[in-house]
Amino acid sequence: MEVRPGYKQTDVGVIPEEWEVRPCSELSERITVGIVIRPTQYYVRHGIPALRSANIREGGITDTDLVFITDASNALLAKSQTRAGDVLTVRTGYPGTSAVVRTQHAGWNCIDILITRPSKELDPDFLAAWVNSAFGKEQVLRNQGGLAQKHFNVGEMRNLLVARPPLPEQRAIAAALSDVDALLDGLDRLIAKKRDLRQAAMQQLLTGQTRLPGFSGEWTKTKISEMCEYVDGVRTAGGDVGYVEIGDIDVELKSYSLSQKEKLSVPGAVKVPAGTLLISTVRPTRGAIAVTQSSLYVSSAFCRLRPANGLLFHLVCQPTFLAYLGENSIGGTYPTCRDETILDYETALPGDPREQTAIAAVLSDMDAELAALEARRDKARDLKQAIMQELLTGRTRLVKPEAPHA
Repeated sequence: MEVRPGYKQTDVGVIPEEWEVRPCSELSERITVGIVIRPTQYYVRHGIPALRSANIREGGITDTDLVFITDASNALLAKSQTRAGDVLTVRTGYPGTSAVVRTQHAGWNCIDILITRPSKELDPDFLAAWVNSAFGKEQVLRNQGGLAQKHFNVGEMRNLLVARPPLPEQRAIAAALSDVDALLDGLDRLIAKKRDLRQAAMQQLLTGQTRLPGFSGEWTKTKISEMCEYVDGVRTAGGDVGYVEIGDIDVELKSYSLSQKEKLSVPGAVKVPAGTLLISTVRPTRGAIAVTQSSLYVSSAFCRLRPANGLLFHLVCQPTFLAYLGENSIGGTYPTCRDETILDYETALPGDPREQTAIAAVLSDMDAELAALEARRDKARDLKQAIMQELLTGRTRLVKPEAPHA
């Protein structure tokens, strides 16, 4: 591949000529690891916070679900204390995920986390961005045929190659990526707030604690069988393309995707029309829910319903219904809730079908707003990856390169 003027080919790809590639150990004052041997022996109810892998996110350190150690333990374990500007890197779970220690987290301790103290040649935020990027993660995941290692160790962090621009450019790159992280953090917070509001609205509207304007009639006990038609569907001997099985459902998003595969159906699969409500009846995906967007074949492990209105979808997303599935499942290795049992589920609903439709419309509007925010967040994540690719390879320069000396 031809390299354009002003750039050079290196072990991490094509970068500007004035950048250099060096191991992290040559750019760091120290690289060590937090408490590894029986960390729980130090835990107390209150004291000095100790960070674990779950506290390290690409957007920064989170201080939720902390554990604590005593002042005496913190002093004894001084090697794993944090200092502002340290870069903390996850070893296990999502290895390579890195964040920078800010002033408010200085003096804390670490549990089984890599701690890198960059030298004056390396900006901490730039290092964290590099390790979080495809260029860092590829090195983290290189062993085991690309699968994540069980542990990302000190030696591997020391050997991790870093493409190092001049310090002013490092800081400019880090600042640009920090702005994108701030946008993502704001969207994540807004999405979390909207989810809480939606859950509260569902609780209020589906129990009658809050009534929509214009409705005041009595609520009556209603079974799911009275709110839908059961979809028998057309069974197949297998082979048709466009097949959804229980593992294809995104439990969080209540959706499925066929974009990653063209999978043939299996014997016993059932062809259902668009708009069929699918409820997984088998553990471990029991309670996974989605609505078909087109006519396709689905696993016989789904309960298949054709709702009279949109209220049923919101009803089966409720914790009370999901608990009912678990309490009424039978079997050994893979406990299953029978379709007949699901159809027999009973709850109080408005006697006026118009109120049912109105409640469904309110909740669907909230779902649509949440989906739009999540799509915006996903686009921002894609944008960040594109920006990282441009800035960390020097294809886009934020600082004008110095002219070569005569």
